[in-house]
Amino acid sequence: MSTFVLWDIDGTLIRNAPNGGSLYIESIEHVTGVRPTERVPDPHGMTEGQLLLAILEVNGLDTGRLGDVLFHLDVLSREQHERGWVREPCVGVDAAIAAVADRGWTNALLTGNGPNRARYKLLAAGIDPELFDWTHSYFGHESPTRQHLTADARQGLGDNEAIIVGDTPNDGLAADSAGIPFIAVATGIYEASQLEPTSAVVVLDDLESGLERLVEAISRSAGRASAGTGA
Repeated sequence: MSTFVLWDIDGTLIRNAPNGGSLYIESIEHVTGVRPTERVPDPHGMTEGQLLLAILEVNGLDTGRLGDVLFHLDVLSREQHERGWVREPCVGVDAAIAAVADRGWTNALLTGNGPNRARYKLLAAGIDPELFDWTHSYFGHESPTRQHLTADARQGLGDNEAIIVGDTPNDGLAADSAGIPFIAVATGIYEASQLEPTSAVVVLDDLESGLERLVEAISRSAGRASAGTGA
C-alpha cells in the first residue's frame, strides 16, 4: 500500500497571482464575443470548470460553451508559458516535496486546474513537474465541484492512503466529503486562524516553518494505513 500526498497548486505550492483570473476573462471573451464584467464571489477553492461555468452564468452567457472556453484557456496558457511567464513558489516547497519523496511517499496533484495549466504553473515557479506522479493526479477543469474531484481521487487511489494539502476551507470540505485527511497551509488568501475551524489534522503557517509537522501528520496517516493492513 502506498501513501499519496495530493498537493493543491495555487496558494499551496505557488503564491496566488494578483491577476490570476485574467486568462479566464480573455478565454470567455474570445469564445463568446462578450467580455465578462460580473465577478463570482469567493472563487477560492473552486475548480476551473466550476469557476468558468459560474462566470458564464453570472454574466448571462451561454454555459454550453464551457468546453470551448476550456480549450481556448489551454491555448492562452501555452502562449503565456512561451512568453516566459514567471510565478513565485511558496516558501519551503522544494524541501517539502523532497521530504515526501525521501520517505517513500508519492507526490501527486489535486488541483482545480487542468493538467496543461498545472504543468505550466509549476514550470513558471521553477518546480519540476516530473517530481509528481501524473498518473495518480487529479485535475478539476471538468469537475463541477471540488467534492467531485476528491471523490474521483478516492476512487482512483483505491485502498492506498491519501492526504490532501491545501490552502482553503473548501479544500478541507472536499477532503472531508471523500474521507481523506486534510493538511492546511496558510500561504494562500486564508490566514491560519481562518483555517483552524476546518477538519485539518494540522494547520501550518507555511511549508518551511511547518515542515516537521507536515511530515509528522503524513506519517500518522501512513501509519494508520499500515495498521489497517496488518503490516
